[in-house]
Amino acid sequence: MARPVTLFTGQWADLDLADLAKKASEWGYDGLELACWGDHFDPDQGAESKAYCEDRLALLDKYGLACWSISYHLAGQLVCDVIDRRHYEFTPDGVADPETAREWAVATMKNTARAAANLGVKVVNGFTGSPVWHLLYSFPPCLPGQIEDGYRQFADAWRPILDVFAENGIRYGLEVHPTEIAFDAASAEQAVEALDGHPGFGFNYDPSHLGYQGVDYVGFIRRFSDRIFHVHMKDVWWGHGDGTVGVFGGHTEFGDPRRYWDFRSLGHGDIRFEDIIVALNDIGYDGPLSVEWEDSRMDREYGAREACDFVRRIDFPSSDIAFDAQFDR
Repeated sequence: MARPVTLFTGQWADLDLADLAKKASEWGYDGLELACWGDHFDPDQGAESKAYCEDRLALLDKYGLACWSISYHLAGQLVCDVIDRRHYEFTPDGVADPETAREWAVATMKNTARAAANLGVKVVNGFTGSPVWHLLYSFPPCLPGQIEDGYRQFADAWRPILDVFAENGIRYGLEVHPTEIAFDAASAEQAVEALDGHPGFGFNYDPSHLGYQGVDYVGFIRRFSDRIFHVHMKDVWWGHGDGTVGVFGGHTEFGDPRRYWDFRSLGHGDIRFEDIIVALNDIGYDGPLSVEWEDSRMDREYGAREACDFVRRIDFPSSDIAFDAQFDR
């Protein structure tokens, strides 16, 4: 049976949920992965009111859509990041100091777990922030134990949140991503170890953040087979710039032709999606394939419709028989 194809609403938060749901239904999606910003889903309200959650679901159902997960990248980022003035774009009005911002983020992420339970979904996706991302390129050289201390800070900040997730039967899928505590396979292992293998912590798998770094994004699926909680379908190309901007991206905007890498609509980049489907079949992943549509070079409504068709075309069920079984006597 084919997996459901959903659309992540984070890049569509300028549209009312009703407008987006109507469009997504017309484009052929099975459901929406609701972002906790714009008017799409309010986790504080969802934690307090099952009626609010039922209204959101009824709106989706009106257009033949369902919901398997919600995502709150913005609040998650503040939990253990090194906070500066950029982060206050994510906080409520009037919050403009690091400690208050962090307290808001922790409380909101706990509420997001409660809201997910009221909504009837089992997975929340998002970011974690990182106290050590700024130490990635180690000059001045990192002090002995400095990175390890950062992972302990991450664990101390996130373990109480993850305990609330576990209490509510919800799992948290970190989108492995530059600027997060886990940005490749090795740092993902460090994050799991720092949390002592907390069962509520896993990954929202997104190959686009791994491929251009040179990380084995198919191997990642097999390496963390029991912690792939959700899947984002997103494409990226690399090696297409003019040789003036490296893998870090420089201080350039997405869509700048000088960039070494850039996000592309599904099927227009360098990610090997058939290999991904094979690996997902091998580990028994049967959750949604959620399109996170980003491409500065393409009209987004054209791209969203085309991306839905692309995912349906490349997704195939695993076999329940051996192909050579008919030769047995």
